[in-house]
Order: sequence, then structure tokens, then C-alpha cells
Amino acid sequence: MQLVCLDLEGVLVPEIWIEFAQRTGIAELRRTTRDEPDYDKLMKYRLDLLRQHRLGLRDIRAVISGTGPLPGAKEFLDTLRRDFQVIILSDTFYEFAMPLMEQLGMPTLLCHKLQADAAGMLVDYHLRMPNQKMEAVRRFKEIRFKVVAAGDSYNDTAMLAEADAGILFCPPQNVIDEFPNFPVTRNYAELRSEIDKACASF
Repeated sequence: MQLVCLDLEGVLVPEIWIEFAQRTGIAELRRTTRDEPDYDKLMKYRLDLLRQHRLGLRDIRAVISGTGPLPGAKEFLDTLRRDFQVIILSDTFYEFAMPLMEQLGMPTLLCHKLQADAAGMLVDYHLRMPNQKMEAVRRFKEIRFKVVAAGDSYNDTAMLAEADAGILFCPPQNVIDEFPNFPVTRNYAELRSEIDKACASF
């Protein structure tokens, strides 16, 4: 049995924090896991910035409601799901992602949760578990799935290494340089070709 695990942001949808930074003019919020591999450090940095600017969950959801999947993402995902079981493994949050999941046809998503206070200000975040992308792939392999994984950032590389086959999709050059063992794809046709090639080798 074959299973395809995909990252969400940067693979199927835009980077939500970058979109939010562009809409609010807060350039510091453009920082993502492509720039900072320590996720806890990155999230504390983001929450501090939101507190400083008095921006809450309602403001972020307003941005997400005007954001859709990347061009061609839904078609790619629809055809992939016809041939393989697909699970989205993401370090985003359910509170952010569900409007985008509806636009993608409600694929299965495993991610994290945010905590807001009564006024809707974000006060904390809760990981489903540490290293959840890698751990999920490991468990899928334990129940006898062959796993192909694709992602774009530092926080995907442990998942890619744990999978039977790992693929980079539109990664920044620093990730390519640090992880030359993963094939690099630049569009959905190339990604599908690499997935098919990997699955054919199992």
C-alpha cells in the first residue's frame, strides 16, 4: 500500500504568514521555517509581533478568507487522490487552515492548534506532538505503508528523510544546498512525475 504525504503551505497554498505580512505591512511576519528552522522560536517571535501590533485571530482569518490554493493545486490534488491515498501533514493550525481545506476538497489534514483569549488575541500554540510530520510518516510505515513525502522547507526535511522517498517542491536555494539528496521539482507536473517514479520503485 502506498501513501503520499504533502506539506500544505508552499506546496498547495501560499505561505499564510507571508500573505498576512503583505496585507498588514508588517515585514517581520514574512519570516517562515524557510528562514528559521527552530519552530518554537519562530512561533514565539510571531506571537510577540501580533501582541505588539494588537492583531488577533479575526485579523488573520480575514486574510485567509481572501486567500485560495496555489494555481493548479486543486487539480493536482484531485488527480493525485484518484490514484493514491493522500494525507496533508502541516505545521499550520486548524484555525487557519480549514477555509483552505474546503477549497481543496477537504483532504485529510494533520496539524496543530492555536489558543486565543476571550478577546481573540493569540496567547499560545499547542503542537499535536513534537516532530509530528516525521512521527506520522514513521507510524504509517509501521503499519506497512510505503510513503512518498513532498515539502518545501526546513521543517519538512525530517519527514522527507523518514519517508521511503522524499521530494522537494519549489524549495529555496538554501534548502537545496543543505539537502542535495532530495530530488527538486519546480511544478506540479514534475512533482507528479517524481511521485509516480518513486511509487513504481516500491
